[in-house]
Amino acid sequence: MAEGSVTKAADRDSKHQPAETPVRRVLFVGNSLTYWNDGVYSHLEKLAASGGAAVRLETGKSVQGGATLKSNWERPEPRAMIAAGSWTDVLLQEDLPEINVSYFRENARKFVESVRAVKARPVLLMTWAYARLAWIDNGQIAEAHRAVASELGAEVAPVAVAWQRVLQERPKLELFAPDREHPSLSGTYLETCVVYATLYRTSPEPLAYVPAGMDEADALYLRRMAWEVVREWKP
Repeated sequence: MAEGSVTKAADRDSKHQPAETPVRRVLFVGNSLTYWNDGVYSHLEKLAASGGAAVRLETGKSVQGGATLKSNWERPEPRAMIAAGSWTDVLLQEDLPEINVSYFRENARKFVESVRAVKARPVLLMTWAYARLAWIDNGQIAEAHRAVASELGAEVAPVAVAWQRVLQERPKLELFAPDREHPSLSGTYLETCVVYATLYRTSPEPLAYVPAGMDEADALYLRRMAWEVVREWKP
């Protein structure tokens, strides 16, 4: 089911928020790997707010279950939202096991060009491999994103790299939901922390937000891992 909207952090109160407060507006284009567990966008707002940032964060989303960048390009909503939104950043999430690298390259280029046309920053949101479509692993997904990002001069939020490291270092920390494809709450939190570190170019480690039901020590580890991977990522 498609879902396109702009959201605001729940704790923003107009009585306490001066009109001149700078706003960072981030749009997510993707599928259920982005919108699972209430969406990376909602957790990103809460994570950013927990650090008391001077710049207010607003997010928007144009997401559809099972969508690739190709199918998202073919429906009108994502392109209309990019054109109309006055975004500072647009996250473009491919589900690479669902489609081949050639289609990824072709449609990433279309989206990146449309994002740049409105003077926003395009970021490729690299999601992870899963067993249902095992023709590609996390390392190959990372290399495909590296190659496409290099061609387009775009940035990457390297979630699959962080995902693989957590699988190796903390195999008991479950990143997958029971279907072994979508993220658990910990997986969504890791994705969120990688996005935060990529957008803000700073560590999420000091931030206080931990989703209800998550272990705080696990959350701290995931924030630390996100920054380690983003800091080491080479275009």
